Amino acid sequence: MAEAGSAFANRMGVPVPERTKLHLAMIVCQLGYAGNHIIMKTALNMGISMLVLPVYRNIVALVALVPFAYFLEKRNRPPVSASLLLQFFFLGLIGVTCNQGFYLLGLSNTSATFASATENSVPAITFLMAYIFRMEQVHLNRKDGIAKVLGTVSSVAGSLVITLYKGPTLFGSNLRSHQSYFLISLGNDKGKSWSLGCIYLIGHCLCWSSWMVLQTPVLKKYPARLSITSYTYFFSIFQFLVIAALFEKDSQVWLVHSTDEIFTIFYTGLVASAMTYAIQMYVIDKAGPVFVSVYLPLQTMLVAIIEAVALGEKFYLGGIIGAVLIVAGLYLVVWGKSEERKFDEEKPSVSENSNGESSSNASLTQPLLPTSST
Repeated sequence: MAEAGSAFANRMGVPVPERTKLHLAMIVCQLGYAGNHIIMKTALNMGISMLVLPVYRNIVALVALVPFAYFLEKRNRPPVSASLLLQFFFLGLIGVTCNQGFYLLGLSNTSATFASATENSVPAITFLMAYIFRMEQVHLNRKDGIAKVLGTVSSVAGSLVITLYKGPTLFGSNLRSHQSYFLISLGNDKGKSWSLGCIYLIGHCLCWSSWMVLQTPVLKKYPARLSITSYTYFFSIFQFLVIAALFEKDSQVWLVHSTDEIFTIFYTGLVASAMTYAIQMYVIDKAGPVFVSVYLPLQTMLVAIIEAVALGEKFYLGGIIGAVLIVAGLYLVVWGKSEERKFDEEKPSVSENSNGESSSNASLTQPLLPTSST
């Protein structure tokens, strides 16, 4: 995986010492996300409210981001209009509120490993949405176009396998079950719905991808990423508060009862939201989003190891098959984008017009691949 990242960084002309920093930064980022999956799963097992936790988490993230957004983007932050505020509101609704809500619902019914594995479909889903909205091009007469299509199909197929097929238990806390489960078997030993949880996780990935596609035109009008993120967290806090007021009737859930809950709130807010976002912004600025996406599958592997060892979670065959299809699809899409970039760079960039003057015909489309908002 590091070798693949080096290849992309080499093509982008990133110096060797800088590439080392980028690799270390992305490893730290994926460790942060892997820890988030485990900590969130543990918090849900402790009984922490799925509506209260996001409120506290997003408040911590907002407080951490606002100073950086204010001082670092002071000069390139344009005035905010009513139209932009409305767009920030919907970015918060889709990219944070629905995104985190579906994630928590899915995680509570499945496991941290499957939640992480499902997220590997985000790059391909994003590409598919970008193609529908004409933000991406597909050349089916070239190998890069075929790779992107096959990668998208593979990722979608992997997500469906995880959703519809559970399979025998390979290892975990209880090895007694060795029969196959399909969609007809909606419950598990603890009264939770595994298949429904996987559907929630697919919804989480769709929201994440939609958020990335929708923020593209917003960034053109308001080129201040940290400020946009601060606004989305601000609106999401109020959205979660409204939802909690409607559905969370027990006032005791708003009280923090232990140091474990305090740790969960600050970890998810500072590390999983603020820190990882800042790291990815730094790496994207230096090497581009393709480099960031190469490291996404590392998260799934780290989560699987930590969860099986520390939490004794069951690991199912369907998850293995689905994860392999998703990761294969991810790399096909990433490879296709890399080949597309090479093709565009090798095209003649200067053509002579009738007056002997030169004009540039080359154009580079920045790959539309994800940053984490779990």
